[in-house]
Amino acid sequence: MFVKDITLKVIKVPLIKPFVTSLRRVDVLESIVLRIETENGMIGYGETAPTLAVTGESKESIIGAVDMIQRDISGKSVSNFTEILNAVHNALEGNFSAKSAVEIALYDLFAQNLKVPLYRLLGGNRKKFKTGITISLNDTKTMIKDALEAQNRGFNSLKIKLGDDYKEDIQRVKMIHKALHVETSLKLDANQGWSKEECVEFLNSIEAENIPIEMIEQPVKKDDLEGLKYIKQRTSVPLLADESVFSPKDAIKILEAKAVDFVNIKLDKCGGISKALLIADICKLYGVKCMMGCMLEGAISVGAALHVASARSEIITMLDLDAPILCETSPVVGGVKFMGSDMEIGDDFGLGIQGIR
Repeated sequence: MFVKDITLKVIKVPLIKPFVTSLRRVDVLESIVLRIETENGMIGYGETAPTLAVTGESKESIIGAVDMIQRDISGKSVSNFTEILNAVHNALEGNFSAKSAVEIALYDLFAQNLKVPLYRLLGGNRKKFKTGITISLNDTKTMIKDALEAQNRGFNSLKIKLGDDYKEDIQRVKMIHKALHVETSLKLDANQGWSKEECVEFLNSIEAENIPIEMIEQPVKKDDLEGLKYIKQRTSVPLLADESVFSPKDAIKILEAKAVDFVNIKLDKCGGISKALLIADICKLYGVKCMMGCMLEGAISVGAALHVASARSEIITMLDLDAPILCETSPVVGGVKFMGSDMEIGDDFGLGIQGIR
């Protein structure tokens, strides 16, 4: 089973509501669907999303990187799996989102060839999961409305986007919490928007109101390791690292420093399934639980992330895989079923993708 051809297709899907963080605003989900065909006619699907504000990769850079990777893996056997994955990662430096898309398609092909669903190939057995949903950064009235709508749709875990003004953020969280039922879990995400001092003041103010917060995600700049340690030493709210951990090496560095309580793994951010599994295994060694997140990719990439979560369910205990349900529709036929907060992996071989409308 040899790689014959790689083709790319740009998909654009309107979001139900704009996705807004302290770093960016997105009105249309734009992803790049990758299709690898083998000489015996098998098709593997991968996907990535250009996220300049986080990964530094644009649509043009991803397309160029995939072209370079294709030169190195064309004609190689997918059955020699370790060799072909090494070829993907050695083709060029960085470009993790492009590498992730290629990896997802290769894993899809490898599992299809062995006639097993991908999650089974990776060692998983769980098929049904629930995800939380993101409440975009907005004026407080709109955020309360969106949070109540999400709660009424059955979501009991909300990620509240913050980070533009920490004092205003304090009032946002107080008012959202007051409007919601007490059983709703609140995760907060500042997307690198605060200083360490601002974060401590914010968390102390929230704790003084006895508002239960499950965690605070990436409050300071991604390279501010000392800032994360400063916050952890002065507050009791668990810290989740996102942009601070791109690679397995990053994970070791931050875990050795005991700077955070949890790590957010994203396929686009780390370079694909193999690296995500490695980061999860590293976190297990340190006794640190993980979240499986996404970068506003479509159902192929997010579905692949769920297969990874199934394979490491003992360490990946939190899911933030809401991108497909933020969209008005999906062009993907087959694969993981996204039904509100519920997600279910099927038993088709590989990822189970049947095509793109």
